[in-house]
Amino acid sequence: MADQKKNRALLIVNYDFYRSSNSLTARPGAVKEAGRLFKALSNCNYAVQLHYDLTAEEIQELYAKECDADHGDYFVSILSSHGEEGVIYDCKGQPVQLTQIFQALSPPRSHKLAGKPKIFFIQACRGEEIDPGVWLQTDSGEPQIDCFSHYLSIPEDTAVMFASSPGYAAFINQWESTFLKALLELLEGEDRQLELAQLMTRINHRVAFHFEAKGKYSGAKEMPCFVTNMVKEVYPFSSQRRLISGQ
Repeated sequence: MADQKKNRALLIVNYDFYRSSNSLTARPGAVKEAGRLFKALSNCNYAVQLHYDLTAEEIQELYAKECDADHGDYFVSILSSHGEEGVIYDCKGQPVQLTQIFQALSPPRSHKLAGKPKIFFIQACRGEEIDPGVWLQTDSGEPQIDCFSHYLSIPEDTAVMFASSPGYAAFINQWESTFLKALLELLEGEDRQLELAQLMTRINHRVAFHFEAKGKYSGAKEMPCFVTNMVKEVYPFSSQRRLISGQ
């Protein structure tokens, strides 16, 4: 019986921005949770690459290499850095367009990933607004942030989960980030068996209802969100190697 190819995961963590020209602060909590993410994904049958403090060129090169790699059933990538709507920052503080990353793995550029689920988790701010955690009701209103252009560029068989809603900040402290902490809690427990959309919804619930900022932003909340172009149910972290539904 031929050996099955292993799923692949790419983790990129930018935490030390000493070369940055725009005074981005260090993110020590990102380093501390990176090792835990590496272990959790390895335990979910992924061959994991973990890279720290990369330039925009180095980030693009890594995704280009994934296009030619031999992949199992799934590809997962976690990006942890400073950011704004539609971008993350490299270790020099230069913006990297998320659309370029998503499109780098699209079928026209990567035949080896065609038809295989590609899943991204983005731990980065999407603006400077702080969510006060107040329930609001509104009848109408125009969106203040143009957040749809990069949604429309997400290729087929791709799901992206963001740490926060468009225009809002994502929290991280000296130990961990709110969003990736919730992801880790699920990957390290039985919830990893869930279908992807269910797992992401459960992350939303954990962050929305179990987190509240302390200190300077006491009482502030965070609301992750995700977008998916999947047309099948997928179980990327299940230990039972479940088949993709809908085939």
